[in-house]
Amino acid sequence: MDLSDQLKNLFPNHTPEKTPQEELPIEDTLWIQDAPLICKYEKRKGKPITIIEGYTGATSDFKILAKEIKTLLGVGGSFKNESIIIQGDYRNRIMDFLKEKGFKTKRVGG
Repeated sequence: MDLSDQLKNLFPNHTPEKTPQEELPIEDTLWIQDAPLICKYEKRKGKPITIIEGYTGATSDFKILAKEIKTLLGVGGSFKNESIIIQGDYRNRIMDFLKEKGFKTKRVGG
């Protein structure tokens, strides 16, 4: 028994109104970027990390991009000082993902 059946049992005379559902914004928006994003590899305290920097747009958009990358890879990371820090060396996968989104990328380090 789903929720609509339970509501019909509780309120037998009620007829639900059809409301138009708003369309969700498309996540694959066009990103405008002049210079390529720099995707570099570093080791901090002996552990590998991937750093993405060089985004010139809004900070909120870059934070959304950071969340999408972390979700795609299933790893941790953070957004600090206008750069995305991802735990582990995932430069190839991140660069492929960014190219699908329409970004130009540049690989730096190793």
